[in-house]
Amino acid sequence: MATRAVNTIEELLGSDAEYLLGHTCNTISKDLVHVPSPTFVDDIFGPSDRSVPVLRSLQQLFDHGRLAGTGYMSILPVDQGIEHTAGASFAPNPIYFDAENIVKLAIEGGCNAVASTLGVLGIVARKYAHKIPFVLKFNHNELLTYPNKYDQVFFANIKQAYDMGAVAVGATIYFGSPESSRQITEVSEAFKAAHDLGMATILWCYTRSEFFKKDGVDYHAATDLSSQAIHLGATIGADIVKQKLPETNKGGFKDLKFGKYNEKMYTELSSEHPIDQTRFQVANAYMGRVGLINSGGPSGKDDLAQAVRTAVINKRAGGMGLISGRKAFQRPMSEGVEILNAIQDVYLSPDVTIA
Repeated sequence: MATRAVNTIEELLGSDAEYLLGHTCNTISKDLVHVPSPTFVDDIFGPSDRSVPVLRSLQQLFDHGRLAGTGYMSILPVDQGIEHTAGASFAPNPIYFDAENIVKLAIEGGCNAVASTLGVLGIVARKYAHKIPFVLKFNHNELLTYPNKYDQVFFANIKQAYDMGAVAVGATIYFGSPESSRQITEVSEAFKAAHDLGMATILWCYTRSEFFKKDGVDYHAATDLSSQAIHLGATIGADIVKQKLPETNKGGFKDLKFGKYNEKMYTELSSEHPIDQTRFQVANAYMGRVGLINSGGPSGKDDLAQAVRTAVINKRAGGMGLISGRKAFQRPMSEGVEILNAIQDVYLSPDVTIA
């Protein structure tokens, strides 16, 4: 590992460098995983039921930005103006109240695509839809209802995404929430409509339930629950799934006493190592046939190092990339570009390999 890129990655990983870069996955073999590659669309989606226009849209996503031609993705998502309120989201850097700057950051940052709301993308579509792939996120959880409620509702329809030139649509389902059955039905139908119009589909596979916390442990990002959410997302026709990195291998199904589980899920198919846990997420996405992109998480201290750490875990597990927003836009644009490029450098490095 003598290249400058890897040295930089090792430096950013610090004391975790050997733990992450030297790890061998002895749970689910890498030989079983469909690893992202330059021919991923041909190899994986070519034999599927996706139409020719959908294949073209997927290829557009893979062929843009610094990661073009690698099979990996770096996406800038900015829907926090709805999901977390605009004031709270953009106060650290008010230039991003202006929708154009969101798109500019994605372009300057070398991203494969920009994912945002109907309003953000629509207001600049004629200027930018042909310059960077648009992913229109059509449902959101709004925070202006008092008391706050947590439900994903449609803010746009699929035809609007198509009319503005979007290459893909995105949606969130809160698996485990009281409203999840309705959300699954709605999003499944919307994804079918998107595929019919030739657009790709990306699902934010989040878990949400007041009952997913017990005895001081938060199981929302447990390996088993987050992975099952991914499996459900793949089932309704997502081409790419987004999920948080696992945060615990403690058994959500087992400890919360619901659903079904097998002890091998926590012992033979996963472990306490984050790469093994993320490998289990990849396995639940049809062994990587549906691409797993992990989220970058909230902005805070050591954002650059944390973003690189997440990228290394995702790539070595067999994932397809990162979708990182707040770490990039809640700071000066030049620093946001640096973080996005550092993420991409992990996927461009031939020395960071699947574990």
